[in-house]
Amino acid sequence: MNDVIASEWLKVRSVRSTYWLLAAVAGALVLGTVVSVLMVADWDASAAAERERFASADMAVLVLPFLQFCVAVFGGLTVTSEYTTGSILSTLAAVPRRGRVLLGKVVVVGTATMLLALATTFLMLAVVSVVVGDRPSPIAPWESMSEGVGSALAAVAVLVVTAHVALCLGVAIRASAGTLVTMTVLLFVLPVAFTFLPEPWNLRLVSGTLPALPSQLAGSPGAVFSPGVAAVVLAAYVVLSSGIAYWVLTRRDA
Repeated sequence: MNDVIASEWLKVRSVRSTYWLLAAVAGALVLGTVVSVLMVADWDASAAAERERFASADMAVLVLPFLQFCVAVFGGLTVTSEYTTGSILSTLAAVPRRGRVLLGKVVVVGTATMLLALATTFLMLAVVSVVVGDRPSPIAPWESMSEGVGSALAAVAVLVVTAHVALCLGVAIRASAGTLVTMTVLLFVLPVAFTFLPEPWNLRLVSGTLPALPSQLAGSPGAVFSPGVAAVVLAAYVVLSSGIAYWVLTRRDA
């Protein structure tokens, strides 16, 4: 198993797409920082009555959806690139036990995504804390640092699951375009489509989508699900996608 993980890690760090995604994430962080700084500057220059209409200067509102899509691309390309080049044949010849191949990819994608998510979310937390300073709500995203840490950890968990779902969809679909289109539907199309449904199903279904789960998991004000229910929904994404990927990989030809 150690050799399988080492080979999968070598594949991830030897392709250019990994570094392009890292560059895109860095650019999003820079943009988010600029937006937060401009919002705080506008807050300082506004009258007291106007300040009540401000949103928080949390850059995660802007950066997190983009980061979620980036980790989805990373997870999907980890397997679909092998089907595109045909190198999946060599992988399965070297490791005939296909469940072990899937587990190796899950470990590498999950670990890499977790490290990236921890670095980016806590960097955003630190930057926003410095930029906002001791300014009150609504420009301040959190009432205490512990609340901000909880939100960051919730975002990390959802980002890891997003990459995992994309990886499993890549195993099932076997095409980069199809996998990315499917993830785009899950991340951006369905949350909007669910809002047109009658109450209370619109709120419940929207709250169960991957983009909405970080706030549900952190127990943010206005959350429809409790953190426990949100954790169960998040686990369901993992179990369902893993089951589909394992079934397809072990029963179809390469």
